[in-house]
Amino acid sequence: MAYVNDVTGSLAVKIVYYGPGLSGKTTNLRYIYFKLDPVYRGELICFETENDRTYFFDLLPIKAGLVGRFKVHFHLMTVPGQVFYEASRKSVLKGADGIIFVADSQSSLFDANLENFDGLRRNCLEQGIELNDIPMVFQYNKRDLPNLIPVETLNNLLNPRRQPFVEASALNGVGVFESLKAIARASLPLIRERTLDGEPEAKAKKDADTGLLEPEPSENKKPAKKKGEDIEFVTPKKAQPFDLKKIKIKSQKQIEDELEKLSREFTTRKK
Repeated sequence: MAYVNDVTGSLAVKIVYYGPGLSGKTTNLRYIYFKLDPVYRGELICFETENDRTYFFDLLPIKAGLVGRFKVHFHLMTVPGQVFYEASRKSVLKGADGIIFVADSQSSLFDANLENFDGLRRNCLEQGIELNDIPMVFQYNKRDLPNLIPVETLNNLLNPRRQPFVEASALNGVGVFESLKAIARASLPLIRERTLDGEPEAKAKKDADTGLLEPEPSENKKPAKKKGEDIEFVTPKKAQPFDLKKIKIKSQKQIEDELEKLSREFTTRKK
């Protein structure tokens, strides 16, 4: 569930990239981090244990607008791809507001995709989470390679409810921001509804203001756009240096404590 900081008027939206090992989850995050204007994103942080890695960073899209009176931050995270890191996966999934399932389109990874999606469903059930209630986007990655699973097959097996899906080549940046925009469009309206539930100003505006709105200049008389339909992320013209902050973790409890600490820290920043 989105983390709200009433003091700074910030709201952290947690998006988790889930999928098989080496499917492209970390590649997505690195590409987004590299391309975003540094003003609108934090550090790329890597939790390192002896056997696995979990990447985490936050970003503030300049045109994401507000959820009520709150400034929106996105916290993007990956889970370890290997199925024997279930404890780490569960920790990262806790409180997720949206999921991007990164499937490996190579035919040889057919079973791995199914196994990981079953694991996602199982991990959600064990935490009392109904997977169908969480906004989800499917990214079918590595579409630039030969011997691919047809998109129709992937949809039939992984996405029978026909939630948004994106064909991608994350290594080349294809479909990366499209996937991020899709999960933002799917998750923000629900977060708005849950966050503003009970606030007097929200109730007063309920009939007149049902979406995330982008303010228009006063001289522009066009109707305001619903931000659930038009979300943009600011990228610089020149390539940015890549910095990676590493945090050594010795136990599962430390991972959980660090994730909670970072969520609180990021929503207290003034950007």
